[in-house]
Amino acid sequence: MHSRFIILIILFSLLAVSLAAGIVTGAYDLSVADLWLALTGRAEELEQFLVWQVRLPRLLMAVVVGSALAMTGAATQGLFRNPLAEPTLIGVTSGAMLFAVGMLVFSVHLLAAFPLWVQQLGVSLASFIGALLTTGIVYRLAAGRGQLNVATMLLAGIAIAALTGAITGLLIYQSDEEQLRDITFWSLGSLSGANWTQVAIAAPIVITGGYFLGRDALALNAFLLGEREAAQLGFSVERVKKRVIVWTALIVGVCISLTGLIGFVGLVIPHVLRLWMGTDYRRLLLYSGLLGASFLLMADTLSRSILAPAELPIGILTALVGAPFFLWLLLRERRKISWL
Repeated sequence: MHSRFIILIILFSLLAVSLAAGIVTGAYDLSVADLWLALTGRAEELEQFLVWQVRLPRLLMAVVVGSALAMTGAATQGLFRNPLAEPTLIGVTSGAMLFAVGMLVFSVHLLAAFPLWVQQLGVSLASFIGALLTTGIVYRLAAGRGQLNVATMLLAGIAIAALTGAITGLLIYQSDEEQLRDITFWSLGSLSGANWTQVAIAAPIVITGGYFLGRDALALNAFLLGEREAAQLGFSVERVKKRVIVWTALIVGVCISLTGLIGFVGLVIPHVLRLWMGTDYRRLLLYSGLLGASFLLMADTLSRSILAPAELPIGILTALVGAPFFLWLLLRERRKISWL
């Protein structure tokens, strides 16, 4: 209990420091005094707007999305009983990408008469629908006779990702330069367009989904022993698998639809914590959410600062950290297999 309390203090402290650094750092730096005046409503109009309408919603969106991706990554790894798993394996990302690209390419004809915010909303809505649709297809392909075969779902996810990737490539081939630039920017992920409305949309879904994933933490612990053993311990294996998949699709789908593709958070964060404090999903899900939020906050602060006043897409930074870590995991798992 004492060690858990210390870990929570460390993670909450890291989150608070990351949030504070994100508020005062950027193309226009703020002092602590300026920040206090803005938070209390006594700052100049520019600084007031910068804090309340630009940085705070953006940073809160980073907290929501970072925690969402890390929690669902941990849950997916528990479902597949594989530390290299993440939500992309169930088709969420590939479907979101396909439908977002489709909307970006065809919105010129479909939404040309509407204001810009309607076009942006159309891309977000399309990507969310695509994420849920492809996940549903993968689920139906893997489900049979009232049971969900996790290995089949993995293969179905790979096949659907390949198919949607090919269709996405055809759409990109037909796009013009402006559309290609929008597609590239969306596929690299960004928090630059975050606002209070988006936070209000994403936060309730992520919090609710995180709560229900946490309720299945004991079942995910039992899954480590195998599905048959989990069933013998009294868990409804098929219901647990269905709940984890549905909540993962909803959480990741809404985050992707608002920020674009931000990779590797769901892979790196849970595994770092697993190496640190072991595999107990009663703690791992919560700790992953906290560390994922801090990680994305720090990545967003760097993305706004490295090339200021320009901005580096946040997906580039998460990939620069995540890809080497992923390769290290592969080498580590290969050494285990060769040793066995």
